[in-house]
Amino acid sequence: MLRQLLVVLAGQLGPEESEALLRSVGRRIAGEQTVPADGVHARLEAAVDVLNELGGLAELEERDGSVIIRDYSCPLTAVVSAHPEVCRMVEALITELAGVPVHEHCDRGERPRCCFDAALSETPHKKGEEDSWDR
Repeated sequence: MLRQLLVVLAGQLGPEESEALLRSVGRRIAGEQTVPADGVHARLEAAVDVLNELGGLAELEERDGSVIIRDYSCPLTAVVSAHPEVCRMVEALITELAGVPVHEHCDRGERPRCCFDAALSETPHKKGEEDSWDR
């Protein structure tokens, strides 16, 4: 059903507007969550908790000064190969929760695996602010 919904959505809105709508959904889900007010690390941990509550199996990895969220059991794997915009919906969700830009580097191959890199060196993201890549 989700696959067909995404096909119809992209067909009626076009791919760019469809992706913008999905990013908006991600931000809306984030807006319904309670996250720590301070500390990027605590907010990233909260984002991992939200992904797990949504059916994932995510964890936070810190390596060589970067912070990565990996999800080993994404509930959306059935659609991500044909609809990478779904990964960007999750990217918007995590960005909103973490308060810093997050970039998806998901593997959408035969065995999809989520990967989100928190850009800690970039300007903090303000809650409710539209992402520059949405424009």
